[in-house]
Amino acid sequence: MLTIRVAPHAELALAAFVTELPCALGEWPSPEWLTERLALDATSPITRDDDVRAAIRDMMRIGGYKPTGRGKPASEYLVRAAGEPDGLRSINAVVDACNVVSLHSGVPISVIDPDRARPPFSIGIAPPETSYVFNASGQEMRVDGLVVLFDADGPCANGVKDSQRTKTHDATTRTLSILWGARSLGDHTHRAAAWYRELLAELGARTEDVELLD
Repeated sequence: MLTIRVAPHAELALAAFVTELPCALGEWPSPEWLTERLALDATSPITRDDDVRAAIRDMMRIGGYKPTGRGKPASEYLVRAAGEPDGLRSINAVVDACNVVSLHSGVPISVIDPDRARPPFSIGIAPPETSYVFNASGQEMRVDGLVVLFDADGPCANGVKDSQRTKTHDATTRTLSILWGARSLGDHTHRAAAWYRELLAELGARTEDVELLD
């Protein structure tokens, strides 16, 4: 079982699990029933609202990070993209399932390839002067004060943008998903995680729990 050590945080509510894919990610397109749920008006068992948006932002502010502008939660990017004329485009089954749940729940979600990372894993607030490359063109994101997933080589994921170093790719066969929720939302994050895992099971993938250690 994969384990993650989590530092104390006043507002963070995490859910995390590993997914074993039925084939390499590049060979796993999304079915129509999943891509249809990338629409803002699609039916879902969990919904976002202004309270969710505010709670997620407040959680991210705890360490001094400012979740605004280009640094806003990934779930807010999805809402904006889904509202544009072309809507959210399908990428692959894993990313689409993540985006469906994040879009409708309002909870930002990271998906990385744990086989491109190096244990041990931990989650905590990033210290000053912390950054990483988040896309193939080499752009960097400063993550000072933001709650972040670390591996042995440094920061690799958060609720805004994930590191290019540990992103999924066509040969990925296993993923680690982390839902960055807020305690003030009660069981909202865990309900989102349960739906996420149901979608993946319907796609033919197998999920297993991650042990979160204090």
